[in-house]
Amino acid sequence: MHPLDNIIWQALTTRQSEFAETFGSAKRFLRDVTSLTALPDYSEQDYQSLAGLVGPGGTTGLFLEAPFEVRPGWERIAGAPMLEMVYENGSLPSASDIAWQELGPNDSPDMVELATLTKPGPFGTRTHELGTYLGVRREGKLVAMAGERLKIPGYTEVSAVCTHPAHTGKGYAQALMSEIMRRIVSRGETPLLHVREDNHRAVRVYEKLGFRKRVLMHFAVIRRDTASRGKLED
Repeated sequence: MHPLDNIIWQALTTRQSEFAETFGSAKRFLRDVTSLTALPDYSEQDYQSLAGLVGPGGTTGLFLEAPFEVRPGWERIAGAPMLEMVYENGSLPSASDIAWQELGPNDSPDMVELATLTKPGPFGTRTHELGTYLGVRREGKLVAMAGERLKIPGYTEVSAVCTHPAHTGKGYAQALMSEIMRRIVSRGETPLLHVREDNHRAVRVYEKLGFRKRVLMHFAVIRRDTASRGKLED
C-alpha cells in the first residue's frame, strides 16, 4: 500500500487525528473544518458506520479509487474524476516579489467567501487550522490564497489554490503555491495536490511547477437518504 492511498483516512489516523470525528469504522473531519470523510475499506459495514456518522440527510465528501457505485440509502450529488499529483522536481521556483500575508482566524470569513466564489474544493470556517494559509489582498479585499490541507507522515497537500476572477493572470496563485511548497520542503516533506482531471490548464501549471500525476481518483459528494437508517444508527 502506497502511503498516499486512502489519504484522508491516513490523515485522520496520524498527523490530523485531533480533527477526527468517529462513528464505528468511519472517520471524518470536524464539520466546520472540512466535509471530507474516509472509510478503512469501503465495505458495506463501513458504509453503515458512515450512515451513523452523517445521519439522515447528511452529506459528505469521499476520495475513491473508482467512481461511486449506487447503493441503497445513498445518493451521489456531485463529484468528478480527480488527479493526485506529487512534487518530484526537487528545484523549487524562485521567490516572487508579489506581496502576500499569512492568514488566520480573523481572515476566515474572507477565505470562505473567496472559496465559495471560486470553488477550489470543500472549505469551512476552520479549514485554516489545518496548516499554513497565505493570501494576497488588494485594497483590503482577499483576491487570492493557497494553503495546506491534508497531512500524513512525509507529505503535505497544497490546497485551496484560488484567485478572484477579476484578478487572474497576475501570478498570484503561482507565487502563493511556490511559497507554500518551499515551507513544506523545508520541513523535509513532499508536496502533493489534487485537481480535477478536466482542469487541463491547472494541470499544465502544476506540471511546470514540478508536480507529476500519480494516480486517477474519484471525488464524490454523497447524501444519506432522509428515510434511511443504517444498522449502526438503531
